[in-house]
Amino acid sequence: MKHSLQTAFKSWIGLTLLVLASLAAIFLRNGMDGLSLFIQQWPLSNLVVTLLSTAITWLLLGALIYMWMSEKINAGNVFLVAGFFLVLFLYLNILRERFRYGDYAYYIEAATALLNNQHLPDTYLYLPLWATLLQYIVPLGDQGVLAILWTMNIVMLGLFYVLLVRVLERYGYSNRLAVLIAVLFMLVNTPLHRTLGYVQVNLLVMVLVMYSLLAFPGNTFLSALAMALAVHLKTSPAALVLAFLLERNWRWLAWFALSFIVIALIPLALEGVTPYFDYVANIRILTRIADTNFHDTSFDSFLRFLDPFLGIGIQTTRWIIYAAKAVLGLSTILVMLQNVRRHAFVDDQAASPALLNALPSLFVVMTLASPIVWDHHGIFLTLSFLLLIKCIEMPFLWVWFGFAYFLEFILPSFDFFPWSFGRLLAPMIVLWLMWKNTNRSSSFFENASRTLAAWKI
Repeated sequence: MKHSLQTAFKSWIGLTLLVLASLAAIFLRNGMDGLSLFIQQWPLSNLVVTLLSTAITWLLLGALIYMWMSEKINAGNVFLVAGFFLVLFLYLNILRERFRYGDYAYYIEAATALLNNQHLPDTYLYLPLWATLLQYIVPLGDQGVLAILWTMNIVMLGLFYVLLVRVLERYGYSNRLAVLIAVLFMLVNTPLHRTLGYVQVNLLVMVLVMYSLLAFPGNTFLSALAMALAVHLKTSPAALVLAFLLERNWRWLAWFALSFIVIALIPLALEGVTPYFDYVANIRILTRIADTNFHDTSFDSFLRFLDPFLGIGIQTTRWIIYAAKAVLGLSTILVMLQNVRRHAFVDDQAASPALLNALPSLFVVMTLASPIVWDHHGIFLTLSFLLLIKCIEMPFLWVWFGFAYFLEFILPSFDFFPWSFGRLLAPMIVLWLMWKNTNRSSSFFENASRTLAAWKI
């Protein structure tokens, strides 16, 4: 077997070198025009994305053969490795089929504005760090920026999978159960599809958040730095800092504050204070929008739609929105404190029990408190949903969980009122389920773990 794998890997290397040599020979003889004779762009496809998908898939094949040949795949990691390649191969094929990508254009627009010493456009709703960094690749053009951000998202997809498994393991899931849940979760997942399809920054944010969780308390500096970067990319992860406060780890809080300030100084040193004023102005504009969007499943969008039917008035509607978010915030804090007191997800023998028990509920307020909640933001609710699988015991609670999961992750993105706002309802159902939770480890969880451990590989 090993000899056959060595032959396969040598053949893979030979074919790779042959393709590279042929491309180099064609380019040296005929330039880019010569390459176009051998590479066709199919209608309704993006050639850059097609080439990237093909190249990365081919490299992953080589990596898989090498790992198998060098006996790096064993009974201890075969599920993890198999799930990794399954997820990557699937999404490389799905993303290759797209010919239009969305939100990265807003990133380019903002980065170009900074490059030209202009104000940030009102479509850019983040702190200026991301646009500040991207301005240095703007000269590569639209396709060049797309290629870099698209490839970054593929890398983040792989990291998201691995870190998700590790986080679930930290919460007491066995390796095999964690892998199975992570793979099934990622195979059919509307927010994940939308994040990748729009080349959004959400996966990078989630990778930073999960790394921050895993690095704590062993490396407080890297944990705090990762969280500070996440906040500079999306702002909303700031809600998660409350969970770290409960640990009373003042060193982590000091590193977080210092990291946040130092990162903030990067755009300030390069672009001045204007981009920060632009950010504040753009957020203010966002809260003053009078219409609604069925892809925006925020309290703001939902209540603005009801305004003309009920004749409330837009100013009164805004006060109702603030009241709804205040209730959400208070409810989240109550659920969080109850989960910490009951040791809802891990017992007090675990490392950082207050942090681990507090975080799942905070992802809900992190997502829903925003003035705009697109359907791809559901990826931030990953742990809120998946950690409940460990705890639910009663059948009627499983029904509610399944209904919420269907609304958030399975139902395609669409534009029908009020059904689009199922993604507003789903996180609130999950918050209620956390309140009802009295089991740290359900019979389903225990049986599933034993069954998977009994499988012989």
